[in-house]
Amino acid sequence: MPLVAGVDSSTQSCKVVIRDAETGALVRQGRAPHPEGTEVDPYAWWNALLAALDAAGGLADVAAVAVGGQQHGMVCLDEAGQVVRPALLWNDTRSADAARELIAEAGGGEAGRRFWAEATGSVPVASFTATKLRWLARHEPANADRVAAVCLPHDWLTWRLAGAPGLDALRTDRGDASGTGYWSPQTGEYRLDLLERAFGRRVRVPVVLGPAQPAGQLDPAALAGVLSAAGAGPDGGALLGPGTGDNAAAALGVGAGPGDVVVSIGTSGTVFAVADTPAADSSGAVAGFADATGRFLPLVCTLNAARVLDAAAALLRVGLDELSELALTAPPGADGLVMVPYLEGERTPDRPTATGSLHGLTLGSSTPAHLARAAVEGMLCALADGLDALTAQGAAVRRIILVGGGARSAAVRQIAPQVFGRPVVVPPPGEYVADGAARQAAWVALGGAAPPTWAVADTEEYASDGVPAIRERYAQARGLIVDRLDTASA
Repeated sequence: MPLVAGVDSSTQSCKVVIRDAETGALVRQGRAPHPEGTEVDPYAWWNALLAALDAAGGLADVAAVAVGGQQHGMVCLDEAGQVVRPALLWNDTRSADAARELIAEAGGGEAGRRFWAEATGSVPVASFTATKLRWLARHEPANADRVAAVCLPHDWLTWRLAGAPGLDALRTDRGDASGTGYWSPQTGEYRLDLLERAFGRRVRVPVVLGPAQPAGQLDPAALAGVLSAAGAGPDGGALLGPGTGDNAAAALGVGAGPGDVVVSIGTSGTVFAVADTPAADSSGAVAGFADATGRFLPLVCTLNAARVLDAAAALLRVGLDELSELALTAPPGADGLVMVPYLEGERTPDRPTATGSLHGLTLGSSTPAHLARAAVEGMLCALADGLDALTAQGAAVRRIILVGGGARSAAVRQIAPQVFGRPVVVPPPGEYVADGAARQAAWVALGGAAPPTWAVADTEEYASDGVPAIRERYAQARGLIVDRLDTASA
C-alpha cells in the first residue's frame, strides 16, 4: 500500500493530505495558515508547509509528493537562489496599468487582445505573472536588476523540497505555466520574447514537465531538524511530482472530465471546463489554460467569491451558517434586491478599481434575509457570467461540480441551480486541490498512461431549476456599474 502526499499551498493556508496511492483512501492530513496580504514572503509558505507536514505525520512512509499552488504569483530569485522581494500574489492589482500597456504595445484594442490570446491563450490582466514583471521593472528597478530567475509559488516549493539545487533545477508543469503570460498552451513552448517584452530582458524560467514526469527527489536534508518526533522526516528517495496550479489540481481532485464544469468558490471564484482543444478568447474573459493531464482547462476567474459571504455575514453580524439560513428564508430574486459583488475590484469583467453596490433597495427588501439572499445570488451570478463565457467558447456543459469553501453553505448549494440553470453536483467538503496533487503524485509513483481512478463518494445532486429573473436583474445592475466606471474613466 504505497502512500502519497498532496499539498495545497493556497492564498490563505497550506493543506497536506496523505492518501493511499491505489485507492485514494485518506490516511492523515495537516494544515497551517498563511499570512494575509497580496504580497507575501515565500518563506512564509515554506514554514507553513513544514508545519502542515508536521501536523500530517511527516513523509517517512511516502513514495511521492506533489504540490498544487495558487497561480500567477511572481517569485523572483537572484543568482544565488535567494528571494529578491516578497512575491506579488494573483490578487494584487497594482499591475493593472502594466496589463493595459502590454495590450497597447501589441496594437491596442481588439488587435492587441487578439495578439495575446493567440500567443498565450489569454489576454493580460493584473493577475498574470507577466504584468507583475512589468510592474517590477517600472517601479523597483534595483530589485529588477537582481532577478536571475522567475517562478511560481508551486515551482518554488517543489524546488525547496528538492533541496534548492540551483536555478537550473527549477521545474513546473503546463497547467501552472499557462497562467504566466509567456507560455503557449497551443505550442507547449515558452514565449521568451513576450517575457522580454514584459520585463525588458530574459531571465531563467522553470523547465515545463509532462503530467506524470518526476521533478526530482525529495531531499531529506531540506526537512531535517524541522519536523517534530511525531512528524518524522523522510528516509529519502520519495519522488517529486511536477505539481500544478490550484485549479488544474482541483479538476484532477474531483475527477472532472469532458462535459464537466467545475465552479470553485474560494478566495477567488473560478469556473473551468475540461477540453480537448486550447481556447483563445480575445475578449479576455476566458483564460486558455492547460490542465494537469495533457488536456486544456479554459477558465474564468473572479476576484470576489467566498469573501462576499464573509462580508455580508460581518455586515449583518451573524455567522456563515446563520447567513445561509437567512438567505433561504427570502424568495428567489430577493424581491428585486441585487448585489454586484465587486468588493475587491474585479478581474472578470476586468474592472480592477470597481466597487460593490446594492440596487433595488426598498422598504420591503430592507431586511437581513433579503441582503443575505442578494449576497449569495450576486456572487453566483458573477460566476454564472463566467459560465456563459465558457459556453461561448464552445465548452460543453453536462453538469456543474461545485467545490470550495463557499460550497459548504446550504444556501449556495440550493440557490446555485436556480442561478446556473443546470444540474449541480456537490462532492462532500474536502481538500480537492491537495487531493488532485496527491492523485498526481500517485500517477508519478505508480506509472501508467493515466492517473489512478479515485472515486468521490457521498455527493449531493441538485436538479436544474433555473430562475431567469435572478440573472436578468443582475445583468441590469451590473450594466449600471460598468456604465458608471466607463464614464468616470473617460
